[in-house]
Amino acid sequence: MNGTGTEFMKKKTLEGARIPKAASYKIEIDRDRITRRIRKSNWSQHLFSLSTVFALLVLGILLYRIGIQSVGWINWNFLTGKLSIFPEKAGIYGAILGSVWLMLIVVPVTLVLGVATAIYLEEYANKGRVQAFIKINISNLASVPSVIFGLLGLSVFGRMLNLGSSILAGGLTMSLLVLPIVVVASQEALKAVPGFLREASYAMGADKWTTIRKVVLPVALPGILTGSILALSRAIGETAPLVVLGIPTLILKFPQSVMDDFTVLPIQIYYWTLDTVLTPEYANLAAATILVLLFVLFVMNSAAIIIRNKFQKRF
Repeated sequence: MNGTGTEFMKKKTLEGARIPKAASYKIEIDRDRITRRIRKSNWSQHLFSLSTVFALLVLGILLYRIGIQSVGWINWNFLTGKLSIFPEKAGIYGAILGSVWLMLIVVPVTLVLGVATAIYLEEYANKGRVQAFIKINISNLASVPSVIFGLLGLSVFGRMLNLGSSILAGGLTMSLLVLPIVVVASQEALKAVPGFLREASYAMGADKWTTIRKVVLPVALPGILTGSILALSRAIGETAPLVVLGIPTLILKFPQSVMDDFTVLPIQIYYWTLDTVLTPEYANLAAATILVLLFVLFVMNSAAIIIRNKFQKRF
């Protein structure tokens, strides 16, 4: 075949393989639908903004009322004095000590059991229905009303173990209350650890526990501590479980051991609020105690934020 024939065949081949031009599509814009979506988005934004303003307004009014009622009642004698039936002589030092003793039980029990349970479920337990069933039940326990845990603590710790209304019984009861929250928070923190960190540790010859202890836990520690501190903040402000357990309100002696009777700040606020019917000055004492408790909660929540921002690592 001569050169002319060859060129003719190449031309035909290129024409046969030529890619057709892209088909043009007509785009119809539904301007009414776009307008409705924009209007709906604006209404949603205004609704959420009003909800936020309303919540802040209610909180501001509450803090203002508490601040006004507590003026002149918070002083050194109030913070270091004993409880008394006379409002002008009453103090909350015993309630403060009781709260401290209570948290000395709650903190180690909750952190050790909660973090250990989360490590087992995320790192050691076999993936399957049993693990899923346990996780679902732990998540459900986090939403159980606190009074139910009070009944459980009364039955198990107060009566079965004969601990009565002691600090140990109250601490174990409050540990049951916040334990599911710590477990869930710790699980989420462990899940957030990147998988390549574990793989790199295994590639260096480390075993599973060494990897968890030296690689996984340091990375997950900010999330674990943040969730734990927020859970402990709930424990220090709960009243219902301790009321069911029979914690007294008027304790003239200070607790000296975990087997002593005690009272805490939320219990004292609760009973002083009830006593305002007979003695109006108790409302001022309750407001002053609320400010002290709010200050403690503010410090704990601020610590959680600082820990999260300081130690959080991004990968």
